[in-house]
Amino acid sequence: MRMAGSKSGGSRSLGLWSMLLASLLFSFMSMSVYALGIRHPELPAMTVSFFRILINLAVLFLPAIARARTSSLLGDMRMSLWLRGVFGSLALILSFISIQRIGPGEAAFLGASSGVFVALLGPKILAQGNSRWIWAALAGSLAGLYLLLEPRGDISDELGRLMALGSGLLSALAYLMVARAGRSNPPGTVVFYFCVVAIPMHLAWFGLTGFTLPRSGEAWALLLVCGLAASGAQVLMTQAYQKSPAALVSAVGYATPVFNLAFGWLWFAKVPDGAALAGCALVLLCGVLLPFLSSRGI
Repeated sequence: MRMAGSKSGGSRSLGLWSMLLASLLFSFMSMSVYALGIRHPELPAMTVSFFRILINLAVLFLPAIARARTSSLLGDMRMSLWLRGVFGSLALILSFISIQRIGPGEAAFLGASSGVFVALLGPKILAQGNSRWIWAALAGSLAGLYLLLEPRGDISDELGRLMALGSGLLSALAYLMVARAGRSNPPGTVVFYFCVVAIPMHLAWFGLTGFTLPRSGEAWALLLVCGLAASGAQVLMTQAYQKSPAALVSAVGYATPVFNLAFGWLWFAKVPDGAALAGCALVLLCGVLLPFLSSRGI
């Protein structure tokens, strides 16, 4: 298989493994957010996302200060770094709000449209062609996600659905900017710009709506887990988009809902039905196995 801008098989495979591990960490983040929503509903989603970003920034900035290398976080200051911050911040905000409005299932399914948008926009933005493997992986993964998440038709909130779909489009644009900016900047720099842009956006929101502090040790602990998991996931995801074709990486990212289902079963006693298990099998086959086979030229 040949495609424009393709990487060597070993490098692509390493990138896909990075994204698989990032998906696991993103799932830890999601479970923390879900637990906060259940046990501490007084904390708005924007407060949760704000602390996630602050922890993310601290994980990057404190080691840089200790090594006197803060200037290295600035990178080459190319426009794609700033656009990654803008698109990623808006995607995060819309995603968290849509989860509150329509629930995590339908919001996750609509947000997963980012994989399709990456495949459609990648050839124009990154000059990465899409092979039959990519389209097969995306189609099979979307079918599996539909079975897995079973979007509910009885929640009448078109605005919430549009927000979730918008988060998918914005996430795709952010991922493509990650791939572009990552060509000349390390992962920490790419994540740093996301934090730098996201914090003023949140502060502006709090200026209009007010700010709520956590009131218990458990809430602070869950926020810490959320932020640390997101920090690791962001770096690994950036590495994945640096090493592998964007559409294949986004297909592997569909493993996150599968991890969500497994952890929901283990930690929140949310037992999956037959359709959900069939969806897991499809996602694992098409979204994870197929891209790895493609990276080996099979």
